Amino acid sequence: MKHRKRGLVLWAAAVLVLLAGALLAGSPGRSENVQEAMRDAVLHSVNRISLFGLKEVNPGMISAFLVTGALLLAAAVVRLFVIPRFQYMPGRFQMVLEQAVGMFDGMARNSSPHRFRFVGAYIFAAGAFIFVGTLFELLGLQAVTVHGHPITLPAPLSDVNAAIAMGTLSYLVILSGGVAANGMKGVGRTLKEFSLPISMSFRLFGALLSGLLVTELVYYYVNLSFVLPVVVGVLFTLLHALIQTYVLTMLVSMYYGEVSEPAPKNKKIHTVQK
Repeated sequence: MKHRKRGLVLWAAAVLVLLAGALLAGSPGRSENVQEAMRDAVLHSVNRISLFGLKEVNPGMISAFLVTGALLLAAAVVRLFVIPRFQYMPGRFQMVLEQAVGMFDGMARNSSPHRFRFVGAYIFAAGAFIFVGTLFELLGLQAVTVHGHPITLPAPLSDVNAAIAMGTLSYLVILSGGVAANGMKGVGRTLKEFSLPISMSFRLFGALLSGLLVTELVYYYVNLSFVLPVVVGVLFTLLHALIQTYVLTMLVSMYYGEVSEPAPKNKKIHTVQK
């Protein structure tokens, strides 16, 4: 206990010293004002990256390619080298993996008991992409824009195009469940929720972009920002990663269960004439 208290005191003292130095040092110069930085974070009209010299793309697309490649590589490694070595008494990594798979599988079974295998696999993949993609911005990977300026690669879903793609894909998955279970009646059930892809898309985009903009504001309006932005950025990123992963997977499984529920059969009632 004494060592733990001593560590907390030293950590708090280090934070206070850094904050005092930040306030005394003054604010460094910026090449662009905060309005330009926030506008470019939404529209990506200035800081664009060349994709193999073929086309100028948004930084979010590069981030999406990197996250997708990392997830596919990790999945291949786990399937080839980790799963064959699973034991009856699980280790730490096996326990974490089983808990994650069990959580999404249980969510799919509870929301869609009639058809849960496909939606369980989809929400696991979508949840992994959202969670890892949101944490990706904490790596601070650098890229060079077409104008020769360095830029930090953002989270993939902070780009509105990626958020719309995720929302539309989730809506198509829900539609496929309705068609597989009830045919054209399932299409009618799904089309009733016409605003669903829009709401899911802009929920993802707004939540992730808000963290980016708050961090940008802290960087611009706190002198020598090298303490507070780290805390704010990490907290916002972790919070958004957990919340948005849970919200989208829960919505997809819930709506998938509604549209894939078998339609009740009409039963003829025979009346006895007296």
